[in-house]
Amino acid sequence: MPLKRLDHVNILTANLEAMTAWYEHVLGLENGARPPFSIPGAWLYLDGFPIVHLVDVAETADTRAPRLEHFAISGTGLKEFLSRLDAEEIAYTVDPVPEFPIVQINFHDPEGNHIHADFPKDEAEGLI
Repeated sequence: MPLKRLDHVNILTANLEAMTAWYEHVLGLENGARPPFSIPGAWLYLDGFPIVHLVDVAETADTRAPRLEHFAISGTGLKEFLSRLDAEEIAYTVDPVPEFPIVQINFHDPEGNHIHADFPKDEAEGLI
């Protein structure tokens, strides 16, 4: 039974409403159906798949909690995506992937989670 794709990323947040709004507005994800778990949260969909799961938690100083280094989303329409990040004053870097036809846009959500969006390198002409 082969693996097929990344299913979702689960992110703990003490700011559920703000984080949901950020992922909807900045990444264009859609808040959608979620099972009636006992803990509040949100499932955010891309192209019909719930790829980001937010889980509402109380603020905690527990530094032993797992940390996510990053997750990635691929797409097209690089210039429009950069315009959206610029409009929201979200800092980012444009990073070509050596020997691959990909350019990564690296940025962070409001709670510091690292995300990169991967675009075809030919869309980055004039940027790199």
